[in-house]
Amino acid sequence: MTKRREFIRKSAIGTAAIAIGGVKLSARSYKSVIGANERITVAVIGIRGQGGSHINNFCSMKESHNVRLKTICDVDEQYFADKAKIISERTGENPVTVWDMRRVFDDKEIDAVSFATPNHWHALGTIWACQAGKHVYIEKPCCHNIFEGRKMVEAARKYNVRVQVGFQNRSSRNVIEAIKFLHEGGIGDVYLARGLCYKPRDSFGIAPDSDPPASLHYDMWLGPAPWRPYNEKRVHYNWHWFWDTGNGDTGNQGPHQFDIARWGLNKNEHPVSVFSMGGIFGIDPKECAQETPNTQSSLFRYKDGKILEFETRGRYTNAEAELGVLIGNIFYGTEGYLEINGNTWKAYRRREKEPFAGSGEGQRIDVTSTREENISSHPGNFIDAVRSGKNEDLHCDIKEGYLSSALPLLANISYRLGRELTFDGSAEKFVKDPEADKLLTRVYRKPYVVPAKV
Repeated sequence: MTKRREFIRKSAIGTAAIAIGGVKLSARSYKSVIGANERITVAVIGIRGQGGSHINNFCSMKESHNVRLKTICDVDEQYFADKAKIISERTGENPVTVWDMRRVFDDKEIDAVSFATPNHWHALGTIWACQAGKHVYIEKPCCHNIFEGRKMVEAARKYNVRVQVGFQNRSSRNVIEAIKFLHEGGIGDVYLARGLCYKPRDSFGIAPDSDPPASLHYDMWLGPAPWRPYNEKRVHYNWHWFWDTGNGDTGNQGPHQFDIARWGLNKNEHPVSVFSMGGIFGIDPKECAQETPNTQSSLFRYKDGKILEFETRGRYTNAEAELGVLIGNIFYGTEGYLEINGNTWKAYRRREKEPFAGSGEGQRIDVTSTREENISSHPGNFIDAVRSGKNEDLHCDIKEGYLSSALPLLANISYRLGRELTFDGSAEKFVKDPEADKLLTRVYRKPYVVPAKV
């Protein structure tokens, strides 16, 4: 297949630009055009944790979507053997293993990549992949700061590749149904959306700095982040709780519920103000190295006055609402309210105690007018859109994913500065606030620099 595609590419375009279906494509981006029956070859970058789910997803699509998982990539080589065994057992093929993602981008057989790396690598890895003509599935939040998210959108458009953000709720039939119900006035005019992230986290302790394990390519792991000595408490998974590499639980689990909240409010724009406060409670700072808050409340206001609230509780807590929501959303409208808990939703009219609509009861609505009758899995939808070559076929294109990812990032800037901020969404800058503007980006460690011009 690859030889055939290369022959067509060379004979049709050489190194010049051409037009296909009215869209101009360069020689580099022509590779993004994939035939309906052609096999799609993928690589997974970052294979621990969520990366294991990516591996399982692509293995399961070998027959249904004609997908070949060729390569796995991770800066810590100790995980290669176990993951390679899983792939071999499920697909009958031994994967290529590399620790430097740039070798993945050099491979002309690779059509698409997925990233389950730490947050601070999301943007640069995606931009490099776009520049190499690869399609990208990127975990949430899509970026570590606001500047990066905008550059990712620009890269996806410039190199004409599909970039899907891993907000899986966008491919959930019941959640799609609930959002359509809201947008069609099911509870009147929705004026307030709440996102809940109640996920207890215990102390992960402290440790002295030390030498990194021989299996870990530590300089590459740090990548765009500032240099600091290796510490076992700052790497695998714990990286979430340090500002250099993560965004706390507001920017970890939180983005999923931020996305649903913004989606339900039907806001395709940035808020005009944000205020966030919180802290680290119930954990002795002398016994835990965590920097990000475990308790955080954030409040956003949009231009028309509508409100988005978000609450992160990382200690002992009750659930909320009739559905017992811990990780979910609640919407308030002029005629009632609606709760979403995972894949379940219920709507209540005014002061009534029994739901009048919801998943599996009451007024069910038809979602087939806006989505395919058989909603594809989120990674499956990504592969389908890679084949179609249409951004509009993605359930969560990078632009959508960026707008939702920006919300927890803005909240964290307000939290770190300890004050309310006014945001100019069109310029993507704070209003007359250079101190806050500095936190929209970072100083990058060479050569791992997210470029201003992609």
